[in-house]
Amino acid sequence: MALALCAMSHSPLLSLNEPRSEVRARVDVAREEARAFVTAYDPDLVVVIGPDHYNGFFYDLMPPFCIGTAATSIGDYDTVAGPLPVEHDTALAMAGAVLDAEVDVAVSERMKVDHGLVQPLEFLFGGFHRCPPVIPVFINGVAVPLGPARRARLLGDAIGRFAAGLDRRVLLLASGGLSHDPPVPQLASATPEVAEGLIDGRNPTPEARAARQERVIVTGQRFAEDPTTLQDLNPEWDQLVLDTLASGRLADVDGWSNAWFQEQAGNSSHEVRTWIAAYAALAAAGPYEVGTRFYEPIREWIAGFAVTTATPTTGQAHLAMASAHSTTTGA
Repeated sequence: MALALCAMSHSPLLSLNEPRSEVRARVDVAREEARAFVTAYDPDLVVVIGPDHYNGFFYDLMPPFCIGTAATSIGDYDTVAGPLPVEHDTALAMAGAVLDAEVDVAVSERMKVDHGLVQPLEFLFGGFHRCPPVIPVFINGVAVPLGPARRARLLGDAIGRFAAGLDRRVLLLASGGLSHDPPVPQLASATPEVAEGLIDGRNPTPEARAARQERVIVTGQRFAEDPTTLQDLNPEWDQLVLDTLASGRLADVDGWSNAWFQEQAGNSSHEVRTWIAAYAALAAAGPYEVGTRFYEPIREWIAGFAVTTATPTTGQAHLAMASAHSTTTGA
């Protein structure tokens, strides 16, 4: 068995709002490093952990966690629509293992996923139709009430223990965060029409989806010009999160309250739970070390944008990458 990790911020505005050229260049370098890392590792299974933005999960039944045994991309924000190559039986076995670890997780045979889960798959593999088998894991990061961050850590630990028992090269892929407070409506303050969309907003018309996208584009442009229009990004908080994950002191997140997330880094900073889960999954196999670590606050994308990679210090991922490279070059 082998485990490796890649964690990346996503943004619906990644291809729609352009930051300064030097910022884009730095982001591109970091993302290319991550892609090279994944290519060299050559995973044969990807556990992708991501949030949703009221595109696949709604208040009519909002689980804190869900494992998809089948999943379809809705194709929002320039991502491709269509089925993901989910490995059904392995996903179902993972769900059973997580439940055996006393972490309550839902299972979906018809999971719908948005850019928050698909975007990194498309970039790292050139399209999710080209990637190896996947297991999609949803973590609620926007719909209150939310459980404590500790539960995301325990979810990740259970996933990691299961993955470590497979005779596979497993990539743990996290998507989300870091600090950001985009214009996502809150149920408690929403108008009746908006509230209905949060409760059961499935299958919006193309016109409604286009209008939503345009609102987000304009919000990002205004935020870049005037940071007082939204709760600002918090680089200090973002670096604290990255430092904690890199250090391996994952139990520290148990003291991070939901109110602290919101006050320091915005309502959608809870997406960091995907990173917490992925790093906890990697830690289940033992100590690890971070390779790539990139961070940039990018208001045009309404995101504290980060990219990291990590491997166990035991060298199992390095051995797997060397073996894959030897096989490739020897062909």
